[in-house]
Amino acid sequence: MQDNSFVSLPIKDMSKFFSGENATLKFGEAPFSILYDFLTDLNNTNKQSLNNVSTYCGAFKDRRLVECVFLICEELRLDPLAAYQAIELLERFMVKHLEDLICAYNPCGEDGVVCVNYSDSIFIKLSKKFSLHVFSCIQLASKLTLHGNVIDNNTALKFLKSVGHSYAKETLLESELRILKTLNFCINVPNPLMYVETLLEVLGYNDVSTPVPQLYLICQHVLRFTYLQRKLIYHSLLVSATKCTKPSTEKRVKFSEVTEDCMLLSVGVIAAGAFILNIPNWEKVTPQMGCAHWLMISAVQSALFIS
Repeated sequence: MQDNSFVSLPIKDMSKFFSGENATLKFGEAPFSILYDFLTDLNNTNKQSLNNVSTYCGAFKDRRLVECVFLICEELRLDPLAAYQAIELLERFMVKHLEDLICAYNPCGEDGVVCVNYSDSIFIKLSKKFSLHVFSCIQLASKLTLHGNVIDNNTALKFLKSVGHSYAKETLLESELRILKTLNFCINVPNPLMYVETLLEVLGYNDVSTPVPQLYLICQHVLRFTYLQRKLIYHSLLVSATKCTKPSTEKRVKFSEVTEDCMLLSVGVIAAGAFILNIPNWEKVTPQMGCAHWLMISAVQSALFIS
């Protein structure tokens, strides 16, 4: 469903975008009480999300699409948080939108004959405005990062026109409104980078010797790499967990609770980052981790070595 006009954006040096050069984040300034409450809230949100995992989760985190969002955010000089927020928004919106279309779709035509290609019909409906929905998610995400750039409608229309898409301002607003209504206006949800930042804040509080700012820069690169290599990493993790080179469909569906676990992902990213940064006793960076956490760390590290 990816639009080639987006993917064909000129690829620039993205090191500044993911290096934290534009970030104003400072560690070690949050009071413990606030930090504890925020971490507890994140953990509860993560658990709640895992209890409502959709059958279609991960379907809209294809590497080409993720890279496309990263490139657009870099081109528009958005905060890295906006990129991950946009990806999560797009995933949640498209999954809900797809489920709504399937539930509302009438498999019979006007003459009462069952249409065997109804899936093709739904695909056509989704693809018609897919590029616009992708950009609308990015635009909405930019409005949630208070310390970063915000994409106004004029900037949005200018950018879309530069990649071959001409839309009226009303169409742009309608796309944003559809996303908001589909998600019941609940768009300010935690994204993986937010989990990483929070856990690093806790880490810095528990162990002042850990070079948290430097680790944060590494973690941004590791998280971006993990998103781009999502399929490879989670397949490796599934094989390690099931001890089976060709896991069944049933096991893959059940494994979605792991692929959608943001806390698990953030722990693996931080531990892999600590390993890369060669922090002494890096295994203690994330103490009291379960078996699943260590498998995640191993999967991320293996993918990093392979690349």
